[in-house]
Amino acid sequence: MRLSIDGLAAIVQEHFKLDPFSSDLFLFCNRNRDKVKILHWEHNGFWLYYRRLENGRFQWPSGFNDETTNIDIRQLRWLLEGLTLEEGKVYPKINAKKIV
Repeated sequence: MRLSIDGLAAIVQEHFKLDPFSSDLFLFCNRNRDKVKILHWEHNGFWLYYRRLENGRFQWPSGFNDETTNIDIRQLRWLLEGLTLEEGKVYPKINAKKIV
């Protein structure tokens, strides 16, 4: 998560062979899955969105560490809200305590 706009755009272009100047959103997640960066080109400049969770983790799709996948806007919202991409289901929370 140390890379900024230029570094992320280079990864999109060189590693994934995609056009960072397209209108697509490019999401990057750290190993702990508690931080996400979104790279987005709009008109004449880049946007870089950054989200860090204080509790929990993003439900990043498994098997996509070195691959790309396409998601729709609804799935993006699910992902950013901590839901899975499949049907928006919530995984059980870790370290949850039952209050009696």
